[in-house]
Amino acid sequence: MKTIQHWINGSPVPGALTAAVFNPATGAEQARVALGGAAEVDAAVTAAAHAFEAWSESSLSRRTQVMFAFRQLLVEHEEELGRIISAEHGKTVDDARGEIVRGREVVEYACGLGDVLKGSFSDQVSRGVDVHNFRQPLGVVAGITPFNFPAMVPLWMHPIAIATGNTFILKPSERDPSAADFVAELYRKAGLPDGVFNVVHGGKDAVDAILTHAGIQAVSFVGSTPIAKYVHEKATAAGKRVQALGGAKNHAVVLPDADLEFAADHITAGAYGSAGERCMAVSVAVAVGDAADGLVEVLERKAREVKVGPGDAPGVEMGPLVTKAAQERVENAVGTAAAQGATVVVDGRGLKIDGHEDGFFTGPSLLDHVTAEMDAYKEELFGPVLAIVRVDTLDEAIDLVNANPYGNGTALFTASGEAARRFQRKVRVGMIGVNVPVPVPMSYYSFGGWKDSLIGDSPIHGPEGIRFYTRPKVVTTRWPQPKQQVAAGFTFPTSN
Repeated sequence: MKTIQHWINGSPVPGALTAAVFNPATGAEQARVALGGAAEVDAAVTAAAHAFEAWSESSLSRRTQVMFAFRQLLVEHEEELGRIISAEHGKTVDDARGEIVRGREVVEYACGLGDVLKGSFSDQVSRGVDVHNFRQPLGVVAGITPFNFPAMVPLWMHPIAIATGNTFILKPSERDPSAADFVAELYRKAGLPDGVFNVVHGGKDAVDAILTHAGIQAVSFVGSTPIAKYVHEKATAAGKRVQALGGAKNHAVVLPDADLEFAADHITAGAYGSAGERCMAVSVAVAVGDAADGLVEVLERKAREVKVGPGDAPGVEMGPLVTKAAQERVENAVGTAAAQGATVVVDGRGLKIDGHEDGFFTGPSLLDHVTAEMDAYKEELFGPVLAIVRVDTLDEAIDLVNANPYGNGTALFTASGEAARRFQRKVRVGMIGVNVPVPVPMSYYSFGGWKDSLIGDSPIHGPEGIRFYTRPKVVTTRWPQPKQQVAAGFTFPTSN
């Protein structure tokens, strides 16, 4: 059976301990993955620290050449990488290719860092004195990434970190680890020097080693809110910079003036795409006033039309969940919702796919008459379950969104510009879509929520990513003429 190894200093490295990697569509073990700990992390840090000495001094032109080559390789190998992701995660190949494209956009942004990294210059701030500034890399940095986007989320981190002159250690999810090693091989083909990009697989032991290692200067994390809080606390206590993005409970508000077919079509895709295993998935539809009955009717029809099956099968729109435990958790949540008073309009439990009876499948579930007190509303289910909450007015919808502890993404479906403007100004959420259900920003904007969806104050990619992976220097310069007398003073210096 194939063993997925670490990638350290440009080569595969075996591990003594391994864990199973499953095919979610069949339920069968398909590979083993090495489980690293403190020793593997230390080896990766040693390699990365050595590589940093030369890579940080490489020219912007050299780094850009590598990024352009890497970007082209992502294009050429998109189908192959998409199938690797689908086989381990369960999402459809088309969905996997989509995440590669969104990750590649950050590589394209990194290709233009020569302009973004330009400093500024101020002439004659005092007599004969000039000031300029520039930014420099931190050193060895690390990323800890989730199972739901094994290519895209890491691509939101390492291209920016590497292009700005850092060296990088990736700790991907052990549930779908192969994409990380494939990307490491693409970097090698692109001409990236050994040790600049490293992969250490594993679980909590590897995470804790990263969070506490003195040689790592910064950590980027995407995952659940409890773990984001743990990562932020432990890594900042060790003196590191931290990006820690947590969970979500994303609302899509539908006003009576919205096109219900359009809204339901997009909400259905946003709720059930990738089996709901997205931090930007639509998990709550807020039906305002007279929109409610019509919206439920259309959502029910569209949920029943979703084609579920193996991710590599033609025409499939939704694959299995990533693990058996995830399948059981989601189906238990539907039962709990019914017991607490929700109406189960569409019940996805117990779905069996011919020829894949042991796969981790569950169908789309649609719950109506959900209230803010129910577990189906309060918990991040991370599965294909859409809860409908009914309110009377837009202001009630805004209050509902703002009362939720998460603030990752939200959407409004309406034909009213006034309502849209009021909504986007009043909701306390980091990313907002107007008639767009999954408002993931482009690479030249930053990705990050509010409240419990972002621990600390550092979003990911875009300009915020540049600032996170670099630190500024400000230089004040005087070049006096030969034998020129420049008076020195014991008082605090001022401009004159």
